[in-house]
Parts: sequence; C-alpha cells; structure tokens
Amino acid sequence: MRKLKVGILGQGRSGRNIHAASLERPGLRERFVIAAVADREPERCRESVAGNPGCRMSGDYRELLAMNDLDLMINALPSHAHVPVSIAALQAGHHVLCEKPLTRFPEEMAELKAAIAASGRFFAVFQQSRFAPTFRRVQSVIASGVLGRIMTVKLAFTGFGRRWDWQTLQEYGGGNLVNTGPHPIDQALQLYGDAMPEEIFCRLDNANSLGGAEDHVKLLLSGKGHPAVDIEISNASLFDPYVYLVYGTHGTLWGNHRDIEWRYFDPQEAPAHAVIAEPMPERSYCSENLSFYSEKWSSSEEGMSFNSRVEKFYLNLYDAMTGKAPLEVTLPQVERQVALFAECYRQNPEFGHWRSFEE
Repeated sequence: MRKLKVGILGQGRSGRNIHAASLERPGLRERFVIAAVADREPERCRESVAGNPGCRMSGDYRELLAMNDLDLMINALPSHAHVPVSIAALQAGHHVLCEKPLTRFPEEMAELKAAIAASGRFFAVFQQSRFAPTFRRVQSVIASGVLGRIMTVKLAFTGFGRRWDWQTLQEYGGGNLVNTGPHPIDQALQLYGDAMPEEIFCRLDNANSLGGAEDHVKLLLSGKGHPAVDIEISNASLFDPYVYLVYGTHGTLWGNHRDIEWRYFDPQEAPAHAVIAEPMPERSYCSENLSFYSEKWSSSEEGMSFNSRVEKFYLNLYDAMTGKAPLEVTLPQVERQVALFAECYRQNPEFGHWRSFEE
C-alpha cells in the first residue's frame, strides 16, 4: 500500500494533538507518513520529529510549501490563515487538507475555488463529525421512513464553560459559530437536504468567553419542502436535554452523543377516523389507543471515541486521493456552511471581525 507523505502546517492543538497524533496511530500509519512539520515556535515540532524518523521541521511554513516531495499539505494554522495559506499551498503545487472553519467570507471562498481550479490539485476540509456513528444512525432512522415526513430537526451542541484562549478572539477567527459550529451545522445541513435554506435567523451572544467572540449561537433554518432546523451551540447551558430531536408525522427521535431512542406508530395499523364538525359527544376530547413501537440504539465505546471519527475521515480521504472512493465531505457542502456563517454575521454585525492574515 502506497504511503502518502504529509506536511503539517502548525503544531498546536489541531496540528499536533489531532492530525499528527492521529496519523501516528496504527490504523493510519500504513497509509500516511509525516514527512515535515512547521510551527512558528519550532520547539513544538520536536514531538512529531521524534515520532517520525526522517521528519523535517521548520519555524516557517513557507519552507514546507517549497518542498516538492510531499503528497498532502495539512493546513492547521489559525482560522484567519486557512484560505490565504491554502491558496499559497495550491499555487505551490500541493494537494491540501484544510482545518475547519474554512472561512466566514464568501469572497474568500470564491478565491479559493478559483485557485483549486487553476491548480488542478486535490482539496478537502477536515470535518470528522460527519463520521460520528450516532449521527449516522439518526440519518438511517430518518431514511427508513418510520418517523414519517420530517417536520422539525433540532441539534444542540451545548455545555457550560469559560474560555480565554485565542479562539475567543474575533480577529483570529474565534467564536462558537465557526469553531464548534461546523460540526452541528454540517450535520444539520445533511438532514435539511441538498439546498440552501430559504429563511435564516441567527442570534449570536457572548456569555462567558473573555475574548469577545460569540459563545452562544441560536440558528433557525427553513425552506419549502424541507424540515425546519433548530441549532443551538452554547457555552451557557448546564443542562443538556438532547443533542438530536426529530419530529416526524409518525413519531419522534431523541438522542445524545451516545444513545438514541425513537418511537413511532404504523399508520396502516391506526384506526380510521373522519372529521367531526359537530360538538363532540359529552364534550369529550379526541382520544384513541395507538400502538407505538419503540427502538433504541447505543454507540460502542470505540465509536464514541474522537479518534475513531478522525480515523474514518482520514480513511475516506486516502481512498479519495487514491481514486478508490468519492470524498464524503465535499467542497460544495462546505460552501453552504460559509454562506450561513456570512449571513449569521450579517445579522449580528458586532461579531465576526476577522483580521487579514499577515505572513
């Protein structure tokens, strides 16, 4: 099996703890080899160098862009550097995997698409939550039709906590909308369907983050022929009643990150009724005994692990790069996220002020 030589730009929480650490695990090590890493603090490169014989290191990401023996460049720099550096990598002839968020600016998205087309290189965005087994099972239950026509989908990625790191600073692309948000928003758009929502409402707020970026997001999406989608992403919730809640005409699904349960009735088994326009007998309310079916599913411990989702993403990436399978998380799908980010910040102009990237 051919190993792809990888360069990683950035050795912080994402570049080192997610990408480098994952590529060093047995399931991926037979497909990828870390050949070079860069970080403006060179000391942070030493762990990857020590664990990967022959791995080169640099304090300047541009030195990696000048290398001509790499099969994939991973852009794990801060958010505001994602598009500018990805374009530079494409122009240097590299295939690129970029961390999320790709951007919050449709103009940058257009520039990136033009650079991809001009370079003829492979480009992907890292979004491992598409491979979460609980989300996959929610999709399969909906697709089975037992819940009937889906009217409302709710997703809540919430918790309670205070932050004071760089991802709370607007100028570096901080904020829950674009950092945590790509995970539930990607899932929500998959459940919404293959279209851009016709109506978008967004409320952003800052509750507990010291840097000034948003840490509370309320996002509502709707459109004719699609379910209404309700998304919450918040650092201000001490109670987490659900992660997934799906209302259908025949039943309901509830779930968290580990467990889901759905209940439904079979309309062919339900008693037949006709509308009664006259007063109900003895001033009664409508009442009937429906037979409900109840099913449950729980993820395995392995499926619950973050590493498992990352590995599944990378296995799909490898297959896509070697022509064995299509890429599951596609650029047009990510482009819908970018359009939502732009609209959310338009509705909340006090947030989303990214600074320009300076080399």
